[in-house]
Amino acid sequence: MRALLSVSDKSGLVAFAKQLAALGCELVSTGGTAKALSVEGLPVINVSDVTGFPEMMDGRVKTLHPKVHGGILARRNRPDDLAAIAAHGIAPIDLVIVNLYPFAQAAAKPNLPFDHLIEEIDIGGPSMVRAAAKNFRDVLVVVDPADYSRVAEALAAGGGPSLSLRFELMRKALAHTAAYDTTIAATLGEVHVTPAGEFVRELGEDTLPPLWIPQLTKLRDLRYGENPHQRGAWYASGQAGFSAATVHQGKELSFTNLLDLDAAARIALEFTEPAAVVIKHTNPCGVATGATTAEAYVRAREADPLSAFGGIVGLNRSIDVDTAKALVGTFIEAVIAPGIDNQAEVLAILAAKPNLRVVTASFDGLEEARDARSILGAWLVQTRDRVGEARDRWPHAPEEPRVVTRRAPTAAEWNALRFAWRVCAHVKSNTILFTGPDRTLAVGAGQMSRVDAVKVAVMKAAGQLSGSVVASDAFFPFRDGLDALAAAGATAVVQPGGSVKDADVIAAADEHGLAMVFTGRRHFRH
Repeated sequence: MRALLSVSDKSGLVAFAKQLAALGCELVSTGGTAKALSVEGLPVINVSDVTGFPEMMDGRVKTLHPKVHGGILARRNRPDDLAAIAAHGIAPIDLVIVNLYPFAQAAAKPNLPFDHLIEEIDIGGPSMVRAAAKNFRDVLVVVDPADYSRVAEALAAGGGPSLSLRFELMRKALAHTAAYDTTIAATLGEVHVTPAGEFVRELGEDTLPPLWIPQLTKLRDLRYGENPHQRGAWYASGQAGFSAATVHQGKELSFTNLLDLDAAARIALEFTEPAAVVIKHTNPCGVATGATTAEAYVRAREADPLSAFGGIVGLNRSIDVDTAKALVGTFIEAVIAPGIDNQAEVLAILAAKPNLRVVTASFDGLEEARDARSILGAWLVQTRDRVGEARDRWPHAPEEPRVVTRRAPTAAEWNALRFAWRVCAHVKSNTILFTGPDRTLAVGAGQMSRVDAVKVAVMKAAGQLSGSVVASDAFFPFRDGLDALAAAGATAVVQPGGSVKDADVIAAADEHGLAMVFTGRRHFRH
């Protein structure tokens, strides 16, 4: 039995190689891998001794040779294949243990010179992996150190590795090379050539490259899609957020649960102070801040307790004991938070609601700055909408909203307007949102006209909007919406502005004694 080893990720390599050697396996290796094995006293045949050619061009050429690929690709059940390699003195290779140059790590360095980046494109490695995968019935291909122990066990067992294991490793190997090539293609999609012949890489959240290929790995099948007759699955695209979430308890998550959890997390992350969100059908029915997470949650829940029943909760702080007690005090479907404090005690409290799905995920360092969705026969990709203009305190933020009415907002109104604007951006348009300084009061979401959105919100509030402020995700096309929210009791409004009827709307605000500010930025959410 002969094994070819050539790995960039050397974790677990030596222990695995020792197991192979103990099974009587002859080790063939290249460059740094051969050195790592030799230092440990393992007998290693260098690939150059197999091919009869030295490694050349700084290692660009070392395994691209018939004595390597012939040994990998020879089919053991084909006498003509075996005769061909025998005629040329080629020994069969039974195991290929290869993982590839660390291109992704190189690509993560924004200032790495282009020529250095190109040198991290592996050529021989993918060729060997693909060859071994193609001949998986006769050759074991191993690309993941996590598989070393079970491969060693299978080799030591009577009868050797099963066909199902060989096929599993083959699929994993091809997925490995596919992901590798995808990373290269996506990275080079960010590069353009200047008239002077320089290669410049455009990075940043506003970059939409000509080639965008997300890498997705299935985490689990879902119970179903949006409806029971639809299939659904949850895929990971990275190492943060929902790609690395932990489900601590509860029923299986559904497609709609995850959409709602995402909507809840997006709003909660807009706040630095303790914040809680209650979501129904991707729209918030309650959002609030508080001195504690528990206080924020209770305020959010009580903003619309009827709609909050069976809702999805998002928190921007870890779940503590008080919050856990508040969560189990009513029926909710799921909760997402960045963590759990006093985990054993908190989970014991949450276990009182065994069907409650409890999910934790860290969104720190989330690299993906794009949102995508499918349309019939195509995909739409956009940079993520961030409410950056409300990141700092109003009215003294770097991007200060422009007061357009005779009356400017009071200090309390400024605080409430900033709260409202951060939430409004995440509600389906057309959106009208009534709030106080630390909680939503009424949500008019997803209406076909803006004045209808006002009416829906007023209806939901049942007349409790005196002294509130309002956020509108886009401009008021006519003054009727402004008249309606003033009649409901609002005293200040934040909106993007930009309508041809802005003058009429401003005049209406002045007539009602409202303060109104324009942000100059729209936040539609479809």
